[in-house]
Amino acid sequence: MLGELITSKTRLRLLIKFFVSQANRGYLNGLATEMGESTNAIRKELNHLQGAGYLEKVKVDNKVEYKANIKHPLFEVMQKVVFKHLGLEDVVETVLERMGDVDQIILIGDYAKGNDSGLIEVFLIGQGLNMEYIAQLEDKIEDLIGRKVSFYLASKFIADREHIVLFSAKESK
Repeated sequence: MLGELITSKTRLRLLIKFFVSQANRGYLNGLATEMGESTNAIRKELNHLQGAGYLEKVKVDNKVEYKANIKHPLFEVMQKVVFKHLGLEDVVETVLERMGDVDQIILIGDYAKGNDSGLIEVFLIGQGLNMEYIAQLEDKIEDLIGRKVSFYLASKFIADREHIVLFSAKESK
């Protein structure tokens, strides 16, 4: 969907990196290594996105870091577009529609770091969740969004790694 609108793969990957989570940051050389791109290609796209106001430059020690500009009027819209592109909205809707007693849906792994690796890892937190149904759900969601999805069930989540809370029953009440 978004790939047809934004023809630069590097720009698309940077948008995913910075808009999947406002906590994600990166500097030129690190982003070039992470994305397997030349520093010139990354620099060009970072400058373009920063010039348009979507990214902010932050000086940290001797490095310049980039992060999403959360004050940009389109920040929330861009974040929703990125979530829709990755299929994360569909994951949340499908799980909530059919699972019932879900307390939280938490994104972990590559996608929590902003890397579109093709494997979405999701923790479902709740009581009495149906594992058989979830196994069927993985296949349905994969067909729907075109990415592999792995669900992990738990009664609680210990935040010992990068994660993004996609849904919380406490926040929706």
